[in-house]
Amino acid sequence: MRQLSWWGQIIGPHGSGKSTLLCTLIPHLQKEGRSVVHFTLHEGQRRLPVSRVEMCAWDAHTQVIVDGYEQLSWWSRWHLKRTCRRRHCGLLVTAHQPVGLTDLCRTKATLEVTQQVVSRLLRGDSTIVSDADVAQSFDEQHGNVREVMFALYDVYEQRRR
Repeated sequence: MRQLSWWGQIIGPHGSGKSTLLCTLIPHLQKEGRSVVHFTLHEGQRRLPVSRVEMCAWDAHTQVIVDGYEQLSWWSRWHLKRTCRRRHCGLLVTAHQPVGLTDLCRTKATLEVTQQVVSRLLRGDSTIVSDADVAQSFDEQHGNVREVMFALYDVYEQRRR
């Protein structure tokens, strides 16, 4: 990221690990001396919840992170990029499709990795939730790992009793 002036995008489908990757990166960015300003946007949020006064405090050490960048209107994206360029801030975003920044990572969920994650969470005990359960849920949730985990939690709780 340093070589890219702290700018980049993480691209991937719903539930493929973009937000999780961001959460993992934030402490590393802070160790690099970046002052992280993190926004998580949801459906219909067309503007960043930040004032001009707050944006004026951003500087070359600021790392702006926008999770769900494609939610912003065209104008808001343009304004954010312009502000970050002028203030020499970093800009790291997540989106489902490319948004005009350099790719840092493309996330993609796979059944095999999802099964490994579930196995680790269960500490290898597949007596309550099996690989077949994971495969079925992965298929039903169309590879959205977040939704797979929610569904499997319900299965786990029902069977555990």
